[in-house]
Amino acid sequence: MTDLSPFYADVQAHYDLSDEFFALFLDPTRTYSCAYFREPDLTLEQAQLAKIDLSLGKCDLRPGMTLLDIGCGWGSTMLRAIEKYQVRVIGLTLSRNQYEHVRERLAALPEPCGEVQLRGWEEFDRPVDRIVSIGAFEHFRRERYAAFFDRCHQLLPANGRMMLHTIIGFHRHQLRELGIPLTHEYLVFAKFILDEIFPGGQLPQPQWIGEYAERAGFTLTDVQSLQPHYARTLDLWAQNLREHRDEAIDLTSRTVYERYLRYLTGCAELFRDGYIDVRQHLLVS
Repeated sequence: MTDLSPFYADVQAHYDLSDEFFALFLDPTRTYSCAYFREPDLTLEQAQLAKIDLSLGKCDLRPGMTLLDIGCGWGSTMLRAIEKYQVRVIGLTLSRNQYEHVRERLAALPEPCGEVQLRGWEEFDRPVDRIVSIGAFEHFRRERYAAFFDRCHQLLPANGRMMLHTIIGFHRHQLRELGIPLTHEYLVFAKFILDEIFPGGQLPQPQWIGEYAERAGFTLTDVQSLQPHYARTLDLWAQNLREHRDEAIDLTSRTVYERYLRYLTGCAELFRDGYIDVRQHLLVS
């Protein structure tokens, strides 16, 4: 355990809006992260499963291992790992809605192969064989990176693996080196995301993950960018939300519908224009 308290309020402010609302624009697996269009004609659901398979394939999983999923969402990665690799999975989430959903999904399995806990990594201290974390690191904040990587390194055995998938942000000088202008429009949209969509969030700069992970004892062995895949994922989410406009407004409000449409379409443009990236980092303990 650490003395740190997880950011429950920030996470629940977004993810506990309404399961039914998120289901309107996510694919049937309810995977709320970048899909991987391995082939151009994949459906959103197929591309999400391809991303999950890509992620789990990097973990070198073997039957009987215990996999920790930090920020497990609605459980799609957990269920895929159980199905394909015959491993035991522990999922952590700060969202009460996600916790209840995953608990029901696990209870419906013919054999007990996993568990979900309503807690953060700060409160978890059981040894595991592998760690996967997809789309959660953006909520951890830089002041906790050292504690996060220390904790993960302590949980893993020698030569254990962690696959960390996160959106990447760039400092203004990095954008300048990339030839990308720091516009007023970009700054206004970034403030909107932090104020109204992901309160308390912070995107890591490209170098931070390697720096903090290596200080904790990890070796960063591979980095893979999925930048264009997230732009397409967001385009499809926005399309789905538009197609369910009336249902979305009935479930929430016109204001929430318009806020989320602005978020999805605006982020798609940021990925397309290179302002942000999404990368998978393979770390070996």
